[in-house]
This record gives sequence, C-alpha cells and structure tokens, in this order.
Amino acid sequence: MPIKTIDEYQVEYMAEPLEGSDQWGAFVAISAPSATPMHMNVIHARQRVAADQVFGSEAEAEGAAEQAVLALLEQVRNPPPAPN
Repeated sequence: MPIKTIDEYQVEYMAEPLEGSDQWGAFVAISAPSATPMHMNVIHARQRVAADQVFGSEAEAEGAAEQAVLALLEQVRNPPPAPN
C-alpha cells in the first residue's frame, strides 16, 4: 500500500482483490495533520474509488487509485458551498 504526502495530506492508495473473483478494486484513504503531534485525522476514510470499474491486475487498480487521489484532494481543498 503506497503512502504519499501531498501538501500536508497523507494519502494511501491501494489495490485489493475483489472477493469471489480474479479482479481488483481501487481504494483510497486521506488523512490530515491534527493538533496533536504524531496523530493524523482521517478526512476521507478508506473507500473504494472507481467503484463501477474492476481491474484485471493489481497494478491497474493501484494506478486508478493513485489518479483518484488528486480528484479527491481537490474536493477536500475546495468543498462545495453550504446551502443557504
């Protein structure tokens, strides 16, 4: 499971075999620093991304997860405005 730091965020992207098949799914988790040293707040819990896609190899699924990280970070950085 690769872990990267992008800005202050710690991102984990991974591929996992899908139960009952020879296919793979792509998963992502994102954490941000907290006020407590040595602790991270989970801001996007481990979740399957590209849920409508299955991948034939671990490398393909991991690549899709890595690409999804950038879109998810954009949502975290720029949340939609709250309704009035």
